[in-house]
Amino acid sequence: MALSGSVRAPVAVLLLLLCLAPATAGRRSDVRVVTDENWRELLEGEWMIEFYAPWCPACQNLQPEWESFAEWGEDLEVNVAKVDVTEQPGLSGRFIITALPTIYHCKDGEFRRYQGPRTKKDFINFISEKEWKNIGPISSWFGPGSVLMGSMSALFQLSMWIRTWHNYFIEDLGLPVWGSYTVFALATLLSGLFLGLCMIFVADCLCPSKRRRPQPYPSKKLRPESSQPLKKVEEEQEADEDDVSEEEAESKEGTNTDFLQNAIRQRSVGPSLATDKS
Repeated sequence: MALSGSVRAPVAVLLLLLCLAPATAGRRSDVRVVTDENWRELLEGEWMIEFYAPWCPACQNLQPEWESFAEWGEDLEVNVAKVDVTEQPGLSGRFIITALPTIYHCKDGEFRRYQGPRTKKDFINFISEKEWKNIGPISSWFGPGSVLMGSMSALFQLSMWIRTWHNYFIEDLGLPVWGSYTVFALATLLSGLFLGLCMIFVADCLCPSKRRRPQPYPSKKLRPESSQPLKKVEEEQEADEDDVSEEEAESKEGTNTDFLQNAIRQRSVGPSLATDKS
């Protein structure tokens, strides 16, 4: 039984879609995925990076335009990439992502934030006409490769690690919320004590405290210049001692003469008293 013309057309379209579906589903995306392990590849060449989250509606609306723009990446000699901030919290801290979606342009290690319209045509013009030159690059202090942003990335990763363990304590182990907070408080206290001891040990090794040494006794051998004042002092002391001895001798002689005079008087007074009694 032959199919009528009105039935042949829908059947042909359906067969065409069935044939194209596997090819479309198996097509690899031109958008590269950036993680904490390979982010340093951004420091070489030209890149356009999108920071997104799967739950963000604005990010979901941007995805078709971003995929279409990525198809032009080879012709424009630009790498088109994306970062899932829910999976890569370290990169969200390293680039200070405060809004979603956020787009950065990178050229040989210089990062600029794209704030223009978010359409395929605008992205292509931004690269082909080098509109990125009109935007000032981010300071090296706040660049993703700086020490400051590296520490910020570590803080973001630490916060995600704490959140993961908090959920593990509550959901898997069945601890109450206050129990989980108690565990983290004790861990913070112990880690603080350990770090404090380590810092004291390092400081003592680098800058040891100066111990007071006993002062050495003065040597007997003195210089002639220093011996002259000492000789003068000794002579003055000897003169003072001589004066004191002379004064003591005079005082002794005075006491002796007084004693003799008193004795003579007593003897002279004794016979007179005897004659009076008689």
